[in-house]
Amino acid sequence: MILYPTIDPVALDLGFAQIHWYGLTYLLAFLSAWAVGNYRAKQPNSGWTKDQVSDVLFYGALGVILGGRIGYIFFYNFDKFIENPVIIFRIWEGGMSFHGGMLGVFLGLYLFGRKTGRTFFQVSDFIAVMVPLGLGFGRIGNFINKELWGRPVDSALPWAIDYGDKIARHPSSLYQALTEGVILFLILFIYSRKPRPIMAVSGVFMISYGMLRFITEFFRTPDAHLGFVMFDWMSKGQQLSIPMVIFGLTILIMSYKKQSNLSS
Repeated sequence: MILYPTIDPVALDLGFAQIHWYGLTYLLAFLSAWAVGNYRAKQPNSGWTKDQVSDVLFYGALGVILGGRIGYIFFYNFDKFIENPVIIFRIWEGGMSFHGGMLGVFLGLYLFGRKTGRTFFQVSDFIAVMVPLGLGFGRIGNFINKELWGRPVDSALPWAIDYGDKIARHPSSLYQALTEGVILFLILFIYSRKPRPIMAVSGVFMISYGMLRFITEFFRTPDAHLGFVMFDWMSKGQQLSIPMVIFGLTILIMSYKKQSNLSS
């Protein structure tokens, strides 16, 4: 069993300002998305420019921040919000939801698409590959902040972590950094290297993320104030991932059916 290393959440103290590790992971997330987006824009017939990559990232960043915060409040802390609506503005207390951020990004992509004359799925297919590495950096931020503890496990597990409660636990945030970050990126990068029907890449993203998140949630302790929300074993994260998989399968099937109809 490995004792959780004491990590100061402040990466750099400049005196007049403090730079937190969590902020740095967000910066790395956006830089990785920018790098992947520019790489994809350089590919033949991409139809995208570097300026458009920067613009769509701006829309996406607003969606992540606003949607992530609002989603966290409504999905995970709605009772507290009803008691005191002001908590939605207390971002320094932490709390971001991937599923809320995803909905925020959807809105951002729609607005960007209207501005540039693209459909929603033309935009989402392009940026889907840009997202996973950022998700991975975010999970590393969770680990540094000592968030999202794993479920108890046999201490014989070589990489089990003691977060300070003298209980061996799965390092679930690192599992999610690997699956949602590296593995999801590889799936989408390899799949998108060949021309695919519109909506297909978006569908593969939704299916893959939803399934990977559903699996890794089995190693993560449910939110203390929610516990298991269904069947005495399903977490809120798993509950929210099911519609993602269903929606992803639906649009993936639709994309190939539409291509088949056009070619016949």
